[in-house]
Amino acid sequence: MSSPWSTRREASPENSRLLIERAHEELVSGNAGDLRLDDVRPLVRDSWRRSVAGLVGAEDLPPLDLPAPQLEEYRRAHPLAGVIDMIRGLLVPGDVDDAGVVVAVGDAAGRLLWVEGDRSIRALTGDMGFMPGANWSERAVGTSAPGTAIALDRSVQIRGAEHFNRLVQPWSCTAAPVHDPETRRILGVIDVTGGDQVVTPQAQLLVDATARAVEGELLLARLRARERTPSRRPARRAETARATLRVLGRDRALLEVAGDGIETVSELGARHAELLLMLATHRQGVSGERLGELVYGDPDASVTLRAEMVRLRKALEKSAPHVTIDSRPYRLGATVETDAHQVLSLLDRGAHRVALAAYRGEVLPDSNAPGVEEFRASVRTALREALMAEASVDVLLAFADTAAGADDEDVLRLCLSMLPARSPKRAGLVARIERLQAE
Repeated sequence: MSSPWSTRREASPENSRLLIERAHEELVSGNAGDLRLDDVRPLVRDSWRRSVAGLVGAEDLPPLDLPAPQLEEYRRAHPLAGVIDMIRGLLVPGDVDDAGVVVAVGDAAGRLLWVEGDRSIRALTGDMGFMPGANWSERAVGTSAPGTAIALDRSVQIRGAEHFNRLVQPWSCTAAPVHDPETRRILGVIDVTGGDQVVTPQAQLLVDATARAVEGELLLARLRARERTPSRRPARRAETARATLRVLGRDRALLEVAGDGIETVSELGARHAELLLMLATHRQGVSGERLGELVYGDPDASVTLRAEMVRLRKALEKSAPHVTIDSRPYRLGATVETDAHQVLSLLDRGAHRVALAAYRGEVLPDSNAPGVEEFRASVRTALREALMAEASVDVLLAFADTAAGADDEDVLRLCLSMLPARSPKRAGLVARIERLQAE
């Protein structure tokens, strides 16, 4: 089946791109009375003003609200999970990987749950954080089709420069909210992102029609379920507590627990942080001897290890009672995510810019535990190698400005080779390389 996006029609924007860009610059810089803003579409202008009022940064990356394990669990239970095949069939029939567009489905809060479509476009949009788990609401990234469609509760088209976030301005998008067929509350949003072909009137009709078809299918499925079990009411699904260990750039780790409407943050001592990190890293379990070697550098440190493990269990009982530690082998009884593993997951998904933003420093930089040192080096190496192999020059330059990449001559030389011959950034890179060679 041919793709509905294969015929690329030129959109007819109401204003030139240059005018819109200048109006955007004036608003972001604080000149809300600039007359050029009157020439911007009211829908876009109002959204820009909401973005400014909400203190949204014009180059901020979207927050990753749903890391991989939590994302999988959340979207399995989401009402739109059962209609993903239908959405895919209506919007990207045929070869999904060569569709020419990216189709995203998000929840009512603007968090993207599924992102599918053209492989090359996904690689580029992933670099700006357009990926599953990321928050694309107006309060997170400003004006965009998914977030603005939810804010206005109607279908929306946003063309290139109309996006509030400069990183998103190379793209255009059309989105429509999906409603509960009975209560009419917003369940989520369907978005199509790509070039000019996704902001035509025909594109808006297609996305709107897909949203209405989804609502009809949800109602039919609900009616069939009631016919099968007329007297049963769905039980309320309890929210599962989630624990995240933050170890990047921190000497004393933070354990964050969220669930059932409650959020707690606890600071861990150095040894407890090392133990919990090693257990989170070795999820299949680890023997006492091996854990002693990873934390103390001594496989015979069993007495010291057992005493410290008792203290760690007592600390977890207060701050994260659902996080238990089994013995023989030592193993966590609940999933504990780490911010370091989230960075690795982002790299695996090709979201280099987001991964770099999430990398807030080395893993427990003051720790000399052998296991921590090994994990610290593996995260640093994974980040460096992924960026050098696949990242854009802008992301690589940002990495070169971090502590991890500042004195890396190979990174600086790669940046130099990727920059245009007349780029003003070349002189600074040459000076940095010469300084490193002189040291």
